[in-house]
Amino acid sequence: MKFKQIVLTGLLIGSTAVLADDGFVAGLKPDERPAGAPVISTFQPTEARQAMAFKGIAEPRNGVGFVKDQGAWYTPFDRPNLPGRYDIRGMHSNDNKKKD
Repeated sequence: MKFKQIVLTGLLIGSTAVLADDGFVAGLKPDERPAGAPVISTFQPTEARQAMAFKGIAEPRNGVGFVKDQGAWYTPFDRPNLPGRYDIRGMHSNDNKKKD
């Protein structure tokens, strides 16, 4: 009897997750763009974005020419990574840094 209750409870919880509508989901047909998917028509890079992308990189900035062609695409290059001694570009704030 207990096994039957566990199975029925699992089915009930699973069915509510299926019935919940979270809104727009892109990517159900990867070969075509969904009709309601958001589109970036123009992209204008801001000074703040440029500053974050080049933070911690001294002149001459060799090997980072891709940043000008990056556009609105996601890149982990301009986001902070691990803190502490691994933060070689200093992208984390000084008050969060570990003292070695």
